[in-house]
Amino acid sequence: MPAEGGGRVGLIARLVGSDGGGWRLLFEDSPMGIAIVDRAGRILLANRAAYALAGHVGAPPPPGTALAELFHPEDRAKLETETARACGGLGPRLGLELRLAERRGADGAALGCSVAMVAISPLAEDDGSICGAVVRMTDITRHRVIETQLAQNQKMQAVGQLAGGIAHDFNNLLTTIIAATDFCLARRPLDEATEADLLHIRRSAERGAALVRQLLAFSRRQTLQPRVLRLAEAIEDVASLLRRLLGHRVVLELDLDRPGPFVRVDPVQFDQVIVNLALNARDAMPQGGALAVRTATLTVYRPMVRGQEVIPPGRYAVVEVADNGIGIPPDVLPRLFEPFFTTKKDSGGTGLGLATVYGIVRQTGGFIAVDSKQGEGTTFRIYLPIASGEDAPAAPETPRPASVRHVSLPQPPEAAAGSAAGERGTVLLVEDEEGVRRLTVRALENAGWRVLVAPTGDIALQLLAREPEPPRVVVTDFVLPGMDGAEVVRAVRALHPRVPVILVSGYAESAAREGLPDADLRFLAKPFTFRQLLEAIERSLEAAG
Repeated sequence: MPAEGGGRVGLIARLVGSDGGGWRLLFEDSPMGIAIVDRAGRILLANRAAYALAGHVGAPPPPGTALAELFHPEDRAKLETETARACGGLGPRLGLELRLAERRGADGAALGCSVAMVAISPLAEDDGSICGAVVRMTDITRHRVIETQLAQNQKMQAVGQLAGGIAHDFNNLLTTIIAATDFCLARRPLDEATEADLLHIRRSAERGAALVRQLLAFSRRQTLQPRVLRLAEAIEDVASLLRRLLGHRVVLELDLDRPGPFVRVDPVQFDQVIVNLALNARDAMPQGGALAVRTATLTVYRPMVRGQEVIPPGRYAVVEVADNGIGIPPDVLPRLFEPFFTTKKDSGGTGLGLATVYGIVRQTGGFIAVDSKQGEGTTFRIYLPIASGEDAPAAPETPRPASVRHVSLPQPPEAAAGSAAGERGTVLLVEDEEGVRRLTVRALENAGWRVLVAPTGDIALQLLAREPEPPRVVVTDFVLPGMDGAEVVRAVRALHPRVPVILVSGYAESAAREGLPDADLRFLAKPFTFRQLLEAIERSLEAAG
């Protein structure tokens, strides 16, 4: 660089002109990006790390290039302003968080921006005049990604806990509504209008129960029935349904790894995941297009960041659902899996479809990530842990239920022929919800049972202590004030080890059963019909002999 004044050039000339010595080795080999700039912010010297941060893998830009050109266009003005302030004698500037220029792959595809923590320190001559600045850049991209993921995970966990709590309370209400409606329907004869109204109430309660299941799916507290199956076969099974749902304007393309890996999933819930993603893709292609479903395997050796997910090391089966639709705006992507967040309010969207997908995948032990570019399409990738094929059934035991199915109305419970209350023995019922408790007692007595009723676990144990004989079966809710259902089960087993227990809960079976023995323990999910409860009691007694 030509001299602009004796003192000013002296220090920079010595630094730039030095071709050896310890400082130059430290400068070049430093993992921190370092650049020496003049008062105008032009690069006089920069190390390899500085250029690597900005994605320069070939020859560096020529001397005299503005340092701001290595940064994102929206952050260049801030860098220039802070450099000018430092060179203007206002002291060093620390803690600047700036984006670097967007990196691109060999094919020109955008690879995203790195984020750097930037510090600017003025360079002063012996006479105190400032001749330039040293700019230090530390890559904090991974730290910011992890912070964002942690904040997102905490938010999703908090929302999930709220959704799970709401779902539990709603399940109690829905159990009461369904039971009371069943009792009303049993009061024959009914006039046509009354029966129609009651059926409408019951169907509405069932729709509410379906909504609660979606909330439980998001909060990862729903009841799953997982089994080991071939991933390719599972997708083939749902493909015919997808073709009907997508219509003639969307072409379904399958590219499945055969025979492919085994995964451990609930088949019905897995179908729901694929169907929900396919329906979202269909809506993103209003003029038609192509939907590709692909499978592959992936071995992760180090924690892998995909969107807002951090995928730990392991072997994964990957399901890719890709469309060539309108894409998703960047500001929408971070909120995509939040419950009740929807961009389809005008068309009746509830915001629970992708939230349900997220919850099912995470409860299954998997991860989900999404990539999208507006005008080009969206790709969802599901990462499921590969399971051993040793546990896979040799052949399907029963045909898999369809993902979209009609649920017939169960008939209300009827009293056993010739049975009076107490003839069949004693049931201990532990239930804190008054409406559920009252109607359950009524159904059990109609079926010939004597019922010991307790709103808490402590009262239940007091009733047991006064009984000369143990009850034939115990029915207890999982969520109770004081002692919870698990503690009630342990206390009952300590007194009567062989008494069958039916554990009732609006939460997932895995959560309710945690730490409890499987022997003589049956699970019944809320909301339930009393016919289902009576059938569960019969099966428990048969299993106990």
